[in-house]
Amino acid sequence: MPPIHLVDSHCHLDFPDFAETLPETVARAQAAGVARMVTICTKLRALPGVQAIAEAHDPVFFATGTHPMSAADEPLVSVYELCAVAAHPKCVGIGETGLDYHYTAESAARQQESLRIHIEAARRTGLPLIIHARDADDDMARILTEEYRAGAYTCVMHCFSSGAALAEAALDLGFYLSMSGIIAFKKSDALRAIFAAAPVDRILVETDAPYLAPPPYRGKRNEPAFVAHTAAAGAAIYDMTVEAFAAQTTANFDRLFAKAAAWQPAPVA
Repeated sequence: MPPIHLVDSHCHLDFPDFAETLPETVARAQAAGVARMVTICTKLRALPGVQAIAEAHDPVFFATGTHPMSAADEPLVSVYELCAVAAHPKCVGIGETGLDYHYTAESAARQQESLRIHIEAARRTGLPLIIHARDADDDMARILTEEYRAGAYTCVMHCFSSGAALAEAALDLGFYLSMSGIIAFKKSDALRAIFAAAPVDRILVETDAPYLAPPPYRGKRNEPAFVAHTAAAGAAIYDMTVEAFAAQTTANFDRLFAKAAAWQPAPVA
């Protein structure tokens, strides 16, 4: 059986859940075939910790941004700030950003302003935009499309669990959809159908750890090693072997996150 090669395209290794076990968590991921992980910044004041994790662990990269649910409570980030961080050799994405009207609809205007700033940073740096979208499909599709017409950029719809219309809008713009553990939940038939209709060369896999652990770990702390279970569920959707699906999603990641694919660790003195 050929070896499995996976990427966890979205996790939160700076969260307190991993504070005491981070080296072991990274080691378990590698043992499960997860060669690279992208740990995501959700608040700029947390960036030093996020960046330090990527610097300390060769398989870990990071992204920089302000989560939409924090947009109203954090200083509005500037394009300059995002671009400055993006110059770091292991910063490989802009985000996560986006729109969340489920819990924070009252800050919709501020979220939209923040989103457009992140899009401009993605456009200028050439790094992929990492989008969080919840209960905001119409505004999300509209803004992504408006901004793309103003100047091209690349993007992944992280932990995609929205409707078919937003999936179609994102795919029409050349964007990617990322599967989380939700894809393996029993009640996710509609979501599985959306992914089945999408081209497999636009699919990524992720954990969103410590959240959304796939079966058989549902309800427990998620971690990057568990992306193998999400990949197994994804492979079934496309009637592929797990090895072939893992290879495909890794190739997709390398195409989108080209900076991560090109990175080489410094030689040991």
